[in-house]
Amino acid sequence: MTILDTKRLALRHFSVDDAPFIYDLFNDPDWIRFIGDRNIHTVDDARAFIEKRLIPAYEKFGFGFYLTAIKETGEPVGMCGLIKRDFLDDVDIGYAFLPHARGQGFAFEAAEAVMRYGTDELDIPRIVAITDVENGRSTHLLNKLGLHLQETITHPDNTLVNLFVP
Repeated sequence: MTILDTKRLALRHFSVDDAPFIYDLFNDPDWIRFIGDRNIHTVDDARAFIEKRLIPAYEKFGFGFYLTAIKETGEPVGMCGLIKRDFLDDVDIGYAFLPHARGQGFAFEAAEAVMRYGTDELDIPRIVAITDVENGRSTHLLNKLGLHLQETITHPDNTLVNLFVP
C-alpha cells in the first residue's frame, strides 16, 4: 500500500519481501560509513531486521521508514521516513539511497514529502534530523529542507552526530 506519492516516487511500508533490497542498501559502503554496520550479513538477517525493527514501528508509532521506489518502474531505490529515537525528544527524519539513485534529487523529493506528511497528516509538531558529522551530502539536503545545524551531540553508540532542527 502506497503511503506517499511524489512526482517520480512511491513510498510504502516495508514487508519481509523487501529483504534483498535491505540487504543491498545496508551493505552499501556509504551506509556503513555514515549510518553504521547493522550486521545485516544475509538476506535472512535483513528479513529479521524488517520483522523486528521496521514493521513494529508502524504499529507502535503509526509511522516509520518507507521503501522508496521509482513510481514508473517500481524499482526500489532507497528508504525515507520518520523515526522516534529514545535519545531524542523529537521525531526525526532519515533517508538512504542506493549509489545509482544518488544525485538525481530522489532523496530531497522523498524527504520533502515525508516532512509534509509528518506535519500535515500525522500532526507531528517538530521534525528534526541527525547525521554523521562528516556527511556533507546529508547536511546539504537537510539545509535545503529548511533544517539548520543546532549542535553536535553524542549518539548512544558513542559517535558524534549533528542535530538539525527547523
